[in-house]
Amino acid sequence: MPTTPGLAGEHALDPLASRYVHVDALPWKPTPTPGIDMKVLLEDPDSGLLTALFRWQPGTALDLHEHVEVEQTYVLEGSIVDDEGEVRAGDYVWRPKGNRHLARSPGGALVLSFFLKPNKFVGGALAGQELK
Repeated sequence: MPTTPGLAGEHALDPLASRYVHVDALPWKPTPTPGIDMKVLLEDPDSGLLTALFRWQPGTALDLHEHVEVEQTYVLEGSIVDDEGEVRAGDYVWRPKGNRHLARSPGGALVLSFFLKPNKFVGGALAGQELK
């Protein structure tokens, strides 16, 4: 069952009730990559589904990783860069299953991302781990 970690009163809601999320009230939590924090808006641990805000500090780089299923990202602030291009504030990128890339944010970024399954890290210190 999908949930929003930290959503006050979610446990008392009917399973079919809408979840209204006050995003400012959710905590930022660190990811395995120093310099990237996340607010989980929706997650389903059984399927791997994840919708989250990611806050990238300036100069942060994300190790080589593979998208196990389609990944979608909308940039709210700043930009994310890789060898294929740059996605800036107000723009959107999606990556097909099997896409591998290194990502970095020279000036920092705030992005909204949607994952059907967690990324698999294939390089760097995080090799073999999944984004959770």
